[in-house]
Amino acid sequence: MSLTRRDFARKSAITGAGVALAGSVGALATAPNALASTETEGAEHSADGHGVGYGPLISDPNGILALPAGFKYRIITYSGKTKLESGEFTPSNHDGTSTFDGPRGATLLVNNHELKGPRANWKYPVPLTEGLVYDPAASGGCTVVEVRRDHVAEWVGIAGTSTNCAGGNTPWGTWLTCEETEDKAGQNGMTKDHGYVFEVDPEDRRANRGPKPVKALGRYAHEAVVVDPKRGHLYLTEDAATPNGLLYRWTPPEGFRHGRGKLRTLADDAGVLQAFKCFDSGGQFVDDLSRATKIGTVYGVDWVDVPDRDAKTTSVRKQFAAGQVTRARKLEGMWWGDGGAYIVSSYAREESPVQHDGAVWFYDPKRRTLTLKVLIGVNPDPSVEGNFDGPDNITVSPYGGLVIAEDGEGLQHLFGATDSGRTYPIARNELNLGTEAEPEYSEFTGVTFSPDGSTLFANIQEPGIMLAITGPWKRQKRG
Repeated sequence: MSLTRRDFARKSAITGAGVALAGSVGALATAPNALASTETEGAEHSADGHGVGYGPLISDPNGILALPAGFKYRIITYSGKTKLESGEFTPSNHDGTSTFDGPRGATLLVNNHELKGPRANWKYPVPLTEGLVYDPAASGGCTVVEVRRDHVAEWVGIAGTSTNCAGGNTPWGTWLTCEETEDKAGQNGMTKDHGYVFEVDPEDRRANRGPKPVKALGRYAHEAVVVDPKRGHLYLTEDAATPNGLLYRWTPPEGFRHGRGKLRTLADDAGVLQAFKCFDSGGQFVDDLSRATKIGTVYGVDWVDVPDRDAKTTSVRKQFAAGQVTRARKLEGMWWGDGGAYIVSSYAREESPVQHDGAVWFYDPKRRTLTLKVLIGVNPDPSVEGNFDGPDNITVSPYGGLVIAEDGEGLQHLFGATDSGRTYPIARNELNLGTEAEPEYSEFTGVTFSPDGSTLFANIQEPGIMLAITGPWKRQKRG
């Protein structure tokens, strides 16, 4: 029986079960459905077409991407090699990405470039295209990529922003790019305040002129954002530490209707920005999400108003005293699906009550509950093939289950997971940025399927490569 997106959510909601991924034998042994690494290894070698995954990865003679037999990749953009329509080189440090239906059968992608600080710090910053610049001192931004079978074009969507990490697409067909920084004017060479969300339209270049931050969504180290198409809320993650970051909800003002370009018309204080506060089944306050060690853990959620969303004197997350809000380390990727928001906590270390190597939660806005779906044990040796750690960007596969981009230590993978906990590799980054003695591999980012589900797009963040992966995709059995 195949696993659809709706089946995945329904099973989790009814049974409390989720995907349990283990980084080592015995890790998280108390979690229902937790797996030992031997099961994960077994999933990797399922090459007969009847098991989980697509079989073992085959090393790439070109040293870019290892894939299972029958799969192939195409380089779409490559920083310092491919060029924009304007003649400048593709900017570096690819990050969050989403796909959209383009004209005449094309696929459009909006691609973040996570470049922080002054432009002089980077060989390939986002070009300062006239009319599309927020802060001329900043190096980051987004490019729009049009992909056809025999042609690729790329142009600037927004420039002069900083540390464009993740983001999220909208139901009305635009991209919300998020700045993962709190730099203010005068810091790190910036001439304007940063730490905002901007809207980028992949189809209408004129709509992107005169970039304006959506200040109503707050100024902090933004990571990702999703939109509740029914209620109009936006949910936003914060990747920050000392103290750990927060999950936010923005409620639009009464009478506001979403649509292309509508967010930039909002007043800076429009709507209500709130941070989450969780309670366990006994009604006890939960200070940090890492305290959950069992798949299926369900927390109730309240929302607490943010005092100063623009963080004029104090970072937003620091405006709350102990006991007021719930925190989590490395709140990263999100996507909206199955009536709620899937939320990644990439890892937890000494700064958190309990250590882990990754978790995925599901927020149900109707029930106002947060349920733990994925929990990854601490990876004892990230240099060994077969272990996974550090989920970051994440998406639901049209072929069942999840596809996760790894941002951990050592080897870096794209890997899949079924609802029963079986994991399998899809790709491995083989572009060694270090030495033979001390190899170093950049993280994967921007994992997303084409609108028709035929192509999996993903980025190698450094130096900045966008890849299109095709092959004999199949519905994944539950294992």
